[in-house]
Amino acid sequence: MQDNIPEFEGNLRRFMLKVPESIYRASGIRIFGKRIKSLVFTTDVCIIRNVNADAVIAVYPFTPQPIITQAIMLTSDKPVFCGIGGGITQGKRVVNNALHAEFQGAMGVVVNAPTANDIIASVRETVDIPVVVTVVSQDEDIASRLEAGASIINVSGGTQTPAIVSKIRSDFPTLPIIATGGPDDTTIVTTIEAGANAITWTPPSSSEILGRIMTQYRDTAATGEIPRAVH
Repeated sequence: MQDNIPEFEGNLRRFMLKVPESIYRASGIRIFGKRIKSLVFTTDVCIIRNVNADAVIAVYPFTPQPIITQAIMLTSDKPVFCGIGGGITQGKRVVNNALHAEFQGAMGVVVNAPTANDIIASVRETVDIPVVVTVVSQDEDIASRLEAGASIINVSGGTQTPAIVSKIRSDFPTLPIIATGGPDDTTIVTTIEAGANAITWTPPSSSEILGRIMTQYRDTAATGEIPRAVH
C-alpha cells in the first residue's frame, strides 16, 4: 500500500521547483540526524528558497568569500554544504573558509578535486562537520583522500560519473557518496544503481524560469489568467 503523505503547499508558494522523483530511490546520507537524498546545485537564493531539495551544495567558480557563504546561510531554509576552495584557492585560506562556514552553520564543507591531502587533513583537524572531497576521475586515489580526512566523496565526472561511482563503491562498500545525477531520470537511476547515496541536481536558472513565465503571461494576456506552474 502506498503511504499517505499529507501535503500543504499554500497558494503563493505552490509554484516551486521540485527535484526529480527518481532521486528518492537513493538511500540517503544521515548527517547530524538529518537524512539527505537530494542536493540542489546553486548559489541563487531565490531558487534555494523555492526548491524542495533536502540540502544545498553551494559551490561556485570563483574564490570562496565569507560574505557569499553568509548570504546563502542567512537565506537558506535547508542545510547547506559550502564550497571552500581547493582549486584556485589553496593553503590556509581553505582552512579559514572551512572554519567560517562551520561558524555560520554549514552542514558540511566541499573542497575541489585539486585539493592537496595535507590541506584536507588541516580542514579535518579544524572543523567538526563533514569534509566533502570532489572526485572527477577513476584514477583518483580514494584511499589517500580518506586517510587525509575525507568524510564524504562527491563524484562529478560528467558522463563518466556512474562508472566512477561504481568503482568507488566496489572498493569502499560503506563510503558515503554524493554524485551528480545527469540530465534526466535515466541517468539519475543509473547513478543511484552504481552506488550513489545522494544525488546533486542542477536546476534551471532563474532567467530560464522567468522566460517560461513571461511566455505564459503573453499567451494568457487576452484572458487575464495567471499561470500557476511552469512546465
